[in-house]
Amino acid sequence: MDYRRKRKCTFFTIGLIFLLSGIEYAVILPTIWMYLQTLGAAPYFLGLGLSAFSLSGLLCSPLFGFWSDRMRTTKNVILFSNVFEIIGNFMYFLGYSKWLLLASRFVAGIGTGAGSCIFGFLTRSTASEDRATVFAVVMACRQVGLLIGPAFNIFLRLCDFQLGPFVVNKFTSPGLFMSVLWLLLQLVVLFLYWDLPLRGEGDGEGEGEGGEDEEKPLMSPKETPGTYGTICSSQSESSAPTPVNPFKNFSSAREYLREEVVVLLTAQFIVLFNQTALETMVTPVTQQLFGFGELENSVMYCVCGVEVVAGFLLVRWLSLRVPERGLLAAGLLICNLACVWCLVFLARPQGGYSWQLAEFIIGVFLQVLGLPFVAVAQVSLFSKVTAEKTQGFSQGVRRSVGGLGTILGPLWAGGLTDNLYIMLGVMMGLLVLLSVMMFFSYDRLVEQRVVEQADSPEEEEEEEEERES
Repeated sequence: MDYRRKRKCTFFTIGLIFLLSGIEYAVILPTIWMYLQTLGAAPYFLGLGLSAFSLSGLLCSPLFGFWSDRMRTTKNVILFSNVFEIIGNFMYFLGYSKWLLLASRFVAGIGTGAGSCIFGFLTRSTASEDRATVFAVVMACRQVGLLIGPAFNIFLRLCDFQLGPFVVNKFTSPGLFMSVLWLLLQLVVLFLYWDLPLRGEGDGEGEGEGGEDEEKPLMSPKETPGTYGTICSSQSESSAPTPVNPFKNFSSAREYLREEVVVLLTAQFIVLFNQTALETMVTPVTQQLFGFGELENSVMYCVCGVEVVAGFLLVRWLSLRVPERGLLAAGLLICNLACVWCLVFLARPQGGYSWQLAEFIIGVFLQVLGLPFVAVAQVSLFSKVTAEKTQGFSQGVRRSVGGLGTILGPLWAGGLTDNLYIMLGVMMGLLVLLSVMMFFSYDRLVEQRVVEQADSPEEEEEEEEERES
């Protein structure tokens, strides 16, 4: 199989990974609250269950990213992480107690740690000017999963039979279903995923050493000035079989305690905190105000999925015309409007059933609309202001900060579903804080070439001396 075909298969597999992560979210979330109720769980267990999934991802993302950067491999990381997805979802299917359910979400969350090395791979294999477009497409795959996931719930809710000693019903079937899907994905990764970052470096070296003709056109003009071209050109003089340690002379303080990086990490935390808090609030609120069950919630998530996919397509189009910081500013504006609307109209609903439903729909619409803008812009900007050769670890740090937000968001909202003024007020304050930070740091939210190599001044001097000699 030639390189071009391997590249297509690899990107196809990455799309499937994000697709399944979206399906899992859409299949589990609408039913987990009622599943916990059947096991005698208190309301705060909903927040614990959602936070457990994020906690394990928070802990594992930097580790998996470090593994990927150090060993220059992503395939092994993905295969390893998917094992936890399979086991965790099967534990969810067993569901003997609320504690087993809690543990199942924690185990499944470990599998999300592979996302850091995938984003690292995408950063190193795309040109900076195309990165926002690529990230938008990949993230849209997850949203497609969120879109079609509720469709699976429509037939999963009809399950009611015995599978040996196990009961398969509308609550346990999502776990079995996702366990089977992740198992099938293992086979896809095994046969269709290739460690293209290493192959890209090999191509760069091959061109310098008179490589094979079939490898010459693999780097298109757009990819030539991209990340691999930069890295490979500095390494092509060396024929060492083992990769250079990308963390030599690496300083986390120098890398992450910079104004623009702090702003983007803050954006990651606050946006995900608010998003997961609202998601935690939605199911109890719709049950209380509108009497929604699992079918109605699934339809609601399906409609939201359509909106988000359309939003990512819009961001993909805009990313070719508007800089990332402009997209980020637009997304924050929409998120502020959404939070103000929810604070005014949802904290204490007024009017009859139809009026309250209209208020709820508008609030959810605004919240969902802002997500693609913020998500794509901050991920793309973060990849441009941090070093490329340690991108897996950096993306792991970013995802861990976001994971912290997804942990605290459900915990914050889970205990305040009856006091929405406090819950929404804090969320509004966080958005105002982020908006002020971005306003004062707007000029710094651009690509900075100086950090691409992530080398210390001493290392750069050593390289210059070697070139002179």
